[in-house]
Amino acid sequence: MQLYWHRRDLRVSDNRALATAADDAGGRGEVVPVFVFDDLILEHAAAPRVRYMLDSLAALRGRYRDRGSDLVAVRGDPSTLLVDLVEEFDAERVVWNDDYSGLAEERDEAVRAALSDAGIEYDSVCDAVHHEPGEIRTNAGDPYSVFTYFWKKWLDRDKADPYPEPGDERLASIDEDDGLPTIDELGFEEPDSEVQTAGTEAARERLADFCDDAIFRYAEDRDYPTRDATSRLSADLKWGTIGIREVYEATEAAKSEADGDREESVEVFQSQLAWREFYTQVLYFNQSVVSENYKEYENEIEWRNDEGEVQAWKDGETGYPIVDAGMRQLREAAYRHNRLRMVVASFLTKDLLVDWREGYDHFRELLADHDTGNDNGGWQWAASTGTDAQPYFRVFNPMTQGERYDPDAEYIREYVSELADVDADTIHSWHELSADEREDAAPDYPAPIVDHGERREEAISMFERARGETDD
Repeated sequence: MQLYWHRRDLRVSDNRALATAADDAGGRGEVVPVFVFDDLILEHAAAPRVRYMLDSLAALRGRYRDRGSDLVAVRGDPSTLLVDLVEEFDAERVVWNDDYSGLAEERDEAVRAALSDAGIEYDSVCDAVHHEPGEIRTNAGDPYSVFTYFWKKWLDRDKADPYPEPGDERLASIDEDDGLPTIDELGFEEPDSEVQTAGTEAARERLADFCDDAIFRYAEDRDYPTRDATSRLSADLKWGTIGIREVYEATEAAKSEADGDREESVEVFQSQLAWREFYTQVLYFNQSVVSENYKEYENEIEWRNDEGEVQAWKDGETGYPIVDAGMRQLREAAYRHNRLRMVVASFLTKDLLVDWREGYDHFRELLADHDTGNDNGGWQWAASTGTDAQPYFRVFNPMTQGERYDPDAEYIREYVSELADVDADTIHSWHELSADEREDAAPDYPAPIVDHGERREEAISMFERARGETDD
């Protein structure tokens, strides 16, 4: 027997480590699929992610049961439990896919040590990304800190084909009586948000729908939240309910049928897959970025961190309609459109002058697709503290962003109920209206809590002081 340890790869198909174990099943016996609810990992979790994880695990267990096997689910310290399970199933080896966060590295090192001490063979492989951290480097041999150059090499590198799903005969014939724990038993309440359907079949449906249509207009439409031009695969890739090779293969098939702007649009989407791997590499080589600025400034950044303004941002009550719509979508759907992620992050860090870590922590609590590398990279980009970051003097104008990317205010009215009956021109000029005009248009919606122009100048001055360019 062999144990296959599922973590952030909750699928049977295009799973490199599972395929590796199954290929060797003839020599070491059948494969027993295992998942460990690790309390140390759960300490860093949040309700939307736990809900998505449990739904994905239920779908995964169903797939194994359809194949005449099952998923062994246990709770506790994996360095102890995996040794116990090896003994229980008389297994010869434990196999898993690599993970790259600092917390995952610490867990895996403890597991390796425990298995070694017990004389148990183990193996781990790269699966979550096409090119593992360090594979794509500068000509000088350093990890890239500029995405453009990383992307060019990423696109030129060969990509592996999807790994085959193990045959039924390769999976152990087991029957687990114990059900999966409930979200309450794991110490979380059901999220208030409506989390999208999880599991491989749901992910494949999203991928197929995207590659049939939206991928060909992705470059033009991706920034418009009402145009349904994004893949919605972020949570699937975070939890590994679909393999990255399967996703890439589908995009390549779409590209082969396209030409001109349509082909370019497919590549723009593929660049988003590369961004994911770029930020994975940044995290892997710079674990401190989770809590520290990637970019070093001569002086400390003088964040304001006004608690009242932070709370208004979290509640979607800043008086800037596009910002508030983005924050309310986050609360309702455990998801937010990517353009809006940038808009609300810029508003927090540049208009409210709040430390990016405050926003990162809030996202981590509410997103079903929270990924340490991606989210950290995005927040530090917006805050001008990260690798390849937005220049400090470029500050998103929230009113311009709303008018440009939601011109008819459809997205805003969907999530900001106080503005549901207000015309788009009034919504986009909200910051210019008098108190009486706002009262007549939408008495329950707040006035802007800050003046964007004034705060933009404050933000630039704040960063200039951090850079040592001025003492004022």
